[in-house]
Amino acid sequence: MPAVSTVIRVFAAAVVASLTVTGCQAVEDTGRVIGRGDLVNDLAARLDSAHELTYSAEYQLPDGQSVSIAQSRDPVRTAYTYPGGKISVSTESIATCRTTGKPVCTVDLPPVPSNRPSVAVFTEAGKQGMVTPPVVMSLLTSAALDPDAVIEQSDTSLAGRPASCVAVSSAEVSPFTACVTVEGVLGSFTGQLDGKPTELALSSIRQSVDGGDFELPAGAGIVDRRPSAKG
Repeated sequence: MPAVSTVIRVFAAAVVASLTVTGCQAVEDTGRVIGRGDLVNDLAARLDSAHELTYSAEYQLPDGQSVSIAQSRDPVRTAYTYPGGKISVSTESIATCRTTGKPVCTVDLPPVPSNRPSVAVFTEAGKQGMVTPPVVMSLLTSAALDPDAVIEQSDTSLAGRPASCVAVSSAEVSPFTACVTVEGVLGSFTGQLDGKPTELALSSIRQSVDGGDFELPAGAGIVDRRPSAKG
């Protein structure tokens, strides 16, 4: 699912200020006209608000495999699980795991003060089809800064949850479509990450988590790079 929260809030605020000056963007599918600044602000707020939720969501990939996001508010922690890997984030650590072959996890301190990893942390996950909210926000805000970007809005339902979608065409990023549920959970994404076609869609969601969602893979070798571990 940027520290991420602070960066996105500041960045989105700058986007809103910029787009308020440039005016509105026509939405061809519905005939409505929307302020792109309002749209970006709304989606940024929705995605960011998801960090206040406890939920677990599963997403379907085109090849039949799945990825998942689990988040807990008490205690605060998030886990991203995808084919070949897992990222587990808490207030004490960020563990990035490779699960192909013998599992190996590298453990680092989380960024302060937000405890949210930067977009760069998700590079390898993105190669395996894992699309995270911070990555989507980075793409959306980058495109929104382009005064010639075309941003079209539509509404849909994913896993029984109403969602708002944006189709983005911009010189700043590759074209993509992203949907966000009313609660702020990432609903779907279609586009490219690092030049690779990527697509996922929410298949199920529940407002609870299991403790095992955040545990490191069984039998994983641990490379702990936190200062306390070295001392």
